[in-house]
Amino acid sequence: MKKILSVLMICLLSACASKTTQPTSELEDRTMGGGGMGAGAQEGMRAGGGGFGMDPLRDPSNILSQRSIYFDFDNYTIKNEYRDLVLAHARYLRDNSNSKVLIQGNTDERGSREYNLALGQRRADSVKNAMLLSGARDHQIESVSLGEEKPRAAGRDESSWTENRRADILYQGEY
Repeated sequence: MKKILSVLMICLLSACASKTTQPTSELEDRTMGGGGMGAGAQEGMRAGGGGFGMDPLRDPSNILSQRSIYFDFDNYTIKNEYRDLVLAHARYLRDNSNSKVLIQGNTDERGSREYNLALGQRRADSVKNAMLLSGARDHQIESVSLGEEKPRAAGRDESSWTENRRADILYQGEY
């Protein structure tokens, strides 16, 4: 039920998407960096630049510089706190048709190798599907699972496992 509502919410948001340069909703304003970012920087981001010559993908004050979506244990549902992040990347891809991403699904070390590869793939596919529903095109996104093979944190405790349960968005040239 939760998944269906999430997918419906994303569909509704993407159906309302606009190609205008002005924010059409409070959500779009926040997603496009509205909180504290000047109009020139917002305009530059929408056009694929970062405003003031800064690449939005590398500007630490831009939501597009964030590339990891974290998941709960044994779960591949995108948390509400990461929906704006996924939506922002989807809009960037929609507006920059030559851009491509690789989404890498990761897990913590618990579980069998096979199970973790499958869970990592479901996490990557979950992010990919949300992006597709939000305006990105299928040929722009590849999703793969790394399972437990590339941990971000090496510890064997809850904080390390939490850091390793993620999907990472890598743009072409970064992978």
